Amino acid sequence: MKEKAAKGDHGSPLGRLKLLEVVLDNIHNGVIITDADGYVIYFNKPYGQFLGIDADAQIGKHATEVIENTRMHIVAKTGEAEINKPLNIKGENMVVQRIPIKQDGKVVAVFGQVMFKHVNDVGKLAKELSFLQSKLKMYEEELLTLRAERYTFDSILGTNPAMISLKKEALRAAATSFPVLITGESGTGKEMFAQAIHNGSPRRLHPFIRINCASIPRDLLESELFGYEKGAFTGASPSGKYGKLELANKGTVFLDEIGDMPYEMQPKILRVLEEKEMERIGGATPVKSDFRLIAASNQPLEEMVNDGRFRKDLFYRLNVIRFHIPPLRDRRDDIIAIAKTLLTGMAVNTSFPEIKIHPAAETVLLDYDWPGNIRELVNVLSRVTCLLERDTIHPYDIPFFLRSGKKASDGAVRTSLDSVMDTAEKDAIISALASTGNNKTAAAALLCIHRTHLYKKMKKYRM
Repeated sequence: MKEKAAKGDHGSPLGRLKLLEVVLDNIHNGVIITDADGYVIYFNKPYGQFLGIDADAQIGKHATEVIENTRMHIVAKTGEAEINKPLNIKGENMVVQRIPIKQDGKVVAVFGQVMFKHVNDVGKLAKELSFLQSKLKMYEEELLTLRAERYTFDSILGTNPAMISLKKEALRAAATSFPVLITGESGTGKEMFAQAIHNGSPRRLHPFIRINCASIPRDLLESELFGYEKGAFTGASPSGKYGKLELANKGTVFLDEIGDMPYEMQPKILRVLEEKEMERIGGATPVKSDFRLIAASNQPLEEMVNDGRFRKDLFYRLNVIRFHIPPLRDRRDDIIAIAKTLLTGMAVNTSFPEIKIHPAAETVLLDYDWPGNIRELVNVLSRVTCLLERDTIHPYDIPFFLRSGKKASDGAVRTSLDSVMDTAEKDAIISALASTGNNKTAAAALLCIHRTHLYKKMKKYRM
């Protein structure tokens, strides 16, 4: 019953007024409220304690009798708020605000509050904000350093003449803001080239934003690129969303797999490239964004243009500066050099200070066509080093599909069916152990065999 009565009291006008007084008496800063003539109708206890006076005794007095240098009565007459103004009380400089309360256009009261009991508090806050801004600046610089160090032209490995020439051309292109189109098979390093161009350009201190046109659903791509206003469509964020093209202002946009961009989206991208402005979904005001576009594709865009699958005008707009990255099989002289550089980095995750490649293993790597290019080479070497028991990679450490990947003209060695099956079985076990972090229970489950059976197989192959 008492709880219900208490709730009922708070719901009534008198109860709400009492609750408001309790709240104001428990806040940190002083509060005074006067009527339209400047007479005190409320004075909270923290203000009374600060001034050394009885708060209740000030009710009914004129503000000028209670607070020296007050302007509460003046604000009541002018009706103009005074926000964060200095006030000297007892030799102390404070920061206060005075806000007129109006009803039907007339001032009925004035609310006054001490924001800072000493101006030094403002200085302290300013110092704290300055400190936080400095930290933010430091973190931004660290982020820029990490971004800049991720991929540069030095990150592009290989000494093949074609690659050296390509890097020189890309370095010259980095000094411009023209669109760049990078073509090449999957895994050749198109994104690495794009980042190297960005980090070698005057835009390197601004964002590098990557958008994979193949991985974003068709119905979401437009909102990802252009953003949307609040309430633009069902399920939209109440606050709206910035598009990635807008966020890339002064930086670089990398449209990967642009050949997979929906046909109906292509003219919108063309318009942005030509006019450097766009409209958010549901918006009416154009938004400007100055970014450089780098696009990449592993598809033959010229054939797609002829087939009507890619817009001709967009292709010509993108094809201003073009680089084609040759596949790894066309620059076999780079394979071992790249592999050794990669193994140097991978050695930090092993117990070996250096990982070497046996000449016979080098021959295996050189004879393979690497359809996945450098990405596949990284994958294979990662798998090998994960299970390596010595500091040198031998042919039998390399997955079987590489060792059997020679062309028929090379004269493949004939072997028994049992031998081929044993090799495939061993490779399957190695792959399962690598995938599960050498967890034998999980590897057995992955292979759909009992753990005891797995141990027998490992013993058979001396693993």
